[in-house]
Amino acid sequence: MSENIHVLYSEEQVNARIRELGAAVSAALNGEPVHLICILKGASFFACELAKRITVPVYMDFMCVSSYGNGTESSGEVRIVKDLDAPVEGEHVLIAEDIIDSGNTLHFLLDEFQKRGAADVRICALLSKPGRRQVEVPADYIGYVIPDVFVVGYGLDYAQKYRNLPYIGVIDELILP
Repeated sequence: MSENIHVLYSEEQVNARIRELGAAVSAALNGEPVHLICILKGASFFACELAKRITVPVYMDFMCVSSYGNGTESSGEVRIVKDLDAPVEGEHVLIAEDIIDSGNTLHFLLDEFQKRGAADVRICALLSKPGRRQVEVPADYIGYVIPDVFVVGYGLDYAQKYRNLPYIGVIDELILP
């Protein structure tokens, strides 16, 4: 399949926005360390770039949570595929997510980290797609609000392809109704 992909946000635009997000996170934490949790696989590119731009001490951990499989629609059922390596009790937690779509995954994670005793939980997402929201979640930091289109690149994939694109693009054939 050779999809036609057009650029929604260039590599330069994405990097500039991540610098702004890192500065905002750093200012809000006021010197306190943060437990940055990257939600795999999609947020890996974003989380690494964000971590480099946060000026407070960062402990990075990874979690894999799935509600998609290989499709373009959320199943609504969230499951933990890979859990954290360290506890979050008493920690300032910052969830790094690639995109807020249905809201189901982040709603699940907010509840999960509160149950685990995190001091506070904040969300930093590269993208937000409010037109697809099923559950509202309080996002503290958003890179871009996008229309209801299927995006790839910068960690976002379509059936595990296109994560490595250095920009955020739209596959024309997958523009959602």
